[in-house]
Amino acid sequence: MHIRPLGRTGLEVSVLGFGAFKIGRNQGIKYQQGYELPDDPQVDRLMATVRGLGISYIDTAPAYGTSEERLGRVLAQDLDEVVISTKVGETFQDGVSQFDYSPESTRASVERSALRLGRDVLDVVLVHSDGNDLPIQDSSGVVETLLALKAEGRVRAVGFSGKTTEGAFRSLEWADVLMVEFHIEDRSHEEVIREAHQRGIGVVVKKGLASGQLPASEAIGFVLAQPGVSSLIVGSLDEGHLRENAERAESIVAAMRAQS
Repeated sequence: MHIRPLGRTGLEVSVLGFGAFKIGRNQGIKYQQGYELPDDPQVDRLMATVRGLGISYIDTAPAYGTSEERLGRVLAQDLDEVVISTKVGETFQDGVSQFDYSPESTRASVERSALRLGRDVLDVVLVHSDGNDLPIQDSSGVVETLLALKAEGRVRAVGFSGKTTEGAFRSLEWADVLMVEFHIEDRSHEEVIREAHQRGIGVVVKKGLASGQLPASEAIGFVLAQPGVSSLIVGSLDEGHLRENAERAESIVAAMRAQS
C-alpha cells in the first residue's frame, strides 16, 4: 500500500485508511443498512486482512463503542507499524451521544484512550465536533488542552474533525491534522483542503464514498487525486470489499505517480 506524509507531523499513513466504527458500534448509525457487531474472532480476521493489505492508518474514537478496546487488543504487538487517530469530545452511552469539550474531560478522554489502545503516546487526537465548530474551538478550552497535551509529549499530533467549512478554516490556525467529509457530490471543503496543503497540515477524508452510496470505482480516485489528501478512510466488515478498495487505491496512486 502506498504511503503519504501526514502533513508535517512526521507520521506517514497509507493512502487508504481503515475506519473502525463498525467493529465497536451498531446503534445510532447513518448507514443505509444495519449490521451485527462482529465477535472477537471476526475482528481478528478482519484486522489481519487490514494489515495484510498494507493499511497502516486506522481511525477510531470513544464514540465508536468498544472500538478502541478491540483495536488495543488486536494491535498489541503491532504498535510501531500502525498510526491510530482517535478523538475527544463525544462519548456514546445507552444509545445516546454526549458531548463535553472541557479541559478536564479532554484530559480524561486522552487518558482513557491511551489505556484502551495500549499506548503511552497517542499518534493523533482530533476534536470530535457536534457541529458547533466555532464555539467549540473558541470557548470550550479543548484546543488549548490538546496543545498542552502535545507539548507534554502525550500526543504526537492534534487536529479537528468537524462539520462546517468555517470550522475547518478556523482549525487551520492550530491543527496538525484536519479530517473533513469530501466526495464527488460534496466538494464544499475543496478550498480548505487546498489551504491546509499549502500550510503543511495533514488532510484525512471521511465519508469519501458518502457512507457507501457512491461507487468506489469513481469515489476513491476522486478523493486521492486531490493535492494534499493524505488518506481516505473507509470502513467495512466485508473483507472482500476491503481488498477491492485497497486494489483500487493502489492502482490509482500508481497511475498518478506514473503520470507525474
